[in-house]
Amino acid sequence: MEADKVFKALADPTRRALLDALCANNGQSLGQLCAQLQMTRQSVAQHLGLLEDANLLSTVRRGREKLHFINPVPLYEVYQRWVRKFEQQRLGLLHDLKQELEGE
Repeated sequence: MEADKVFKALADPTRRALLDALCANNGQSLGQLCAQLQMTRQSVAQHLGLLEDANLLSTVRRGREKLHFINPVPLYEVYQRWVRKFEQQRLGLLHDLKQELEGE
């Protein structure tokens, strides 16, 4: 169920852009993120809410400001489950091909 939320959050290019912005400069406020995307605060806040619901970011209050931080753990879990297993097979095939071509 959690992976569904992550995939749904990552499906939108605006949310991916928000994650990219946070990856480049973690701990940004809503205003800082809005300035980069040329979007209204309400639109960006809705996107951030979906990212937070998917546990892809966390927030910390600093006075009146709410700072947003990327949480890489769900992305790593997706990588472990969906990307890594295909990567291992491909690397194994390349290793076998190398050995065959080198006559080992």
